[in-house]
Amino acid sequence: MLKKTTLVMKKTQIIPKWYLIDVKDKVLGRAATKIARLLLGKDKPTLSDNLPVGDFVIVTNSKAVGVSGRKEEDKNYYNYSGYPSGLRVRTLRVVRKTKPEEVIRHAVWGMMPKTKLGKELMARLHIYPGIEHSHEAQKPEKVAV
Repeated sequence: MLKKTTLVMKKTQIIPKWYLIDVKDKVLGRAATKIARLLLGKDKPTLSDNLPVGDFVIVTNSKAVGVSGRKEEDKNYYNYSGYPSGLRVRTLRVVRKTKPEEVIRHAVWGMMPKTKLGKELMARLHIYPGIEHSHEAQKPEKVAV
């Protein structure tokens, strides 16, 4: 009789890869789902709920990511300080001017688990507003969105 076993990965056995994604003129939501799948390791056979089996992701041209419809004026980002009248509401256009990488980080964080593992996976995400990045030594693999 054949013994059936389940592969259980250890953290030391995980070898992550580096991916480069250019989001210029790409739709924000579609790019964010691709980034989240790479960070979580959804396409790997070694997927595990309790280990960071995903890869590192470098995102370039975050200031040029596109959105559909009227989201440029209608999409709001909320930040509440906890004090009375401490709610700050900013539109996508304002956030894109001040912190263009925050638009993608916010969209990807919405798809991550809200645990320590999710924070560890978000640390593997590197977002740059322009085309230049400082991760050439890792030899990232280009991925189309």
